[in-house]
Amino acid sequence: MAVNSLTQADLRALTDARPERGRVLSVFLNLDPTEFASAPARATAINSVLNEAEHAIGEVDGLEHDELLSLREDLERIRGELNRDGLAADGTRGVAIYACGLAGLFEVLQLPQPVQTQAVIERTPFVRPLLQSGHGKRWGVLLVNRRSARLFRGGASGLQETDRIEDDVHRQHMQGGWSQARYQRSVDKEAEDHLKHVADVIFDTHKHQPFDALLVGAPEETVSDMEAVLHPYLRERIKGHVQLDVEHSSPEDVQRVAGAAIERHQEAYEQELLSRLDENLGRNLRAASGFDDVLAALNQARVEILVVSDGLQEPGSRDPLTGMLGRENSGFASGAAGEPVDNLVEAAIEKTIEQSAEILVVRDPETLVEHGGIAALLRF
Repeated sequence: MAVNSLTQADLRALTDARPERGRVLSVFLNLDPTEFASAPARATAINSVLNEAEHAIGEVDGLEHDELLSLREDLERIRGELNRDGLAADGTRGVAIYACGLAGLFEVLQLPQPVQTQAVIERTPFVRPLLQSGHGKRWGVLLVNRRSARLFRGGASGLQETDRIEDDVHRQHMQGGWSQARYQRSVDKEAEDHLKHVADVIFDTHKHQPFDALLVGAPEETVSDMEAVLHPYLRERIKGHVQLDVEHSSPEDVQRVAGAAIERHQEAYEQELLSRLDENLGRNLRAASGFDDVLAALNQARVEILVVSDGLQEPGSRDPLTGMLGRENSGFASGAAGEPVDNLVEAAIEKTIEQSAEILVVRDPETLVEHGGIAALLRF
């Protein structure tokens, strides 16, 4: 199975899964090769998370007998998936499995970035780890010179080489005179055709598996020529440049240099959003702070970017008629009795994904402490 590049549509499909009966078992396994390179280390992690899932099943309240049996069957199916050969192949650094037999749900995602190993049982798929790992942003790294090109995709924690392009471009010679001038024009034309070929290949890749952001690594004399022939959709996604030998850099070299550049960009972007949030809240302009205000904005589809603290949990309720969210035991305008929501933060994340809005999971819990762990930038 190939490594999955998650899209907004993939996340939305997961959040749309809301079984009428039973529970969803979500299991995550970290396969970071720096920690779990050996088969015994992976086996220990697998046994640990399966034991955690089995214990969680025993702790679930309010299930009928057939629902409990179905959960145990889901666990056995997940056990078989985690113990199959080749689980950590093809650049896989994490696995997420979602199972609910009563709803016909069994989704296996092989991820290019690590996730925290854990098992969660809720009424809906637990998607927050996918956001925490940065899977929402799909990075491309293009290394190119006048003869060769290599394309990688992934993120800060994992990049996989997906394409290598070699074109027959002759080298310069020192004969001199008119002959050299004609020869040089021929070489330049071949190099120009090579860059156009690279641009066509990467745009075709983008059409089938889009990039959200792009890094370019090329000799100084080639950078502007390469960017000039890229499709505008790709040119506007360029976030920076990396210094790497196109033909001789190892995958480890690319991961080290490009991964660090991606991490710096993500940190800068996070700080920019948090600064914008503080500024807007200070001016009382298109921002919300705390559960009550954020839920009100979500219920009105006004959220542009939801910002939540990693690990935050809060019980809540959902209006069964309108899907609106509220605090625990909230009253709703429809007059309907609210359905209990085990994890209001996860429900808010699901609604944010449904509205095609962005989500930022902040790892430092102190960052949002004055906002109760949750805030939002608003569209209007």
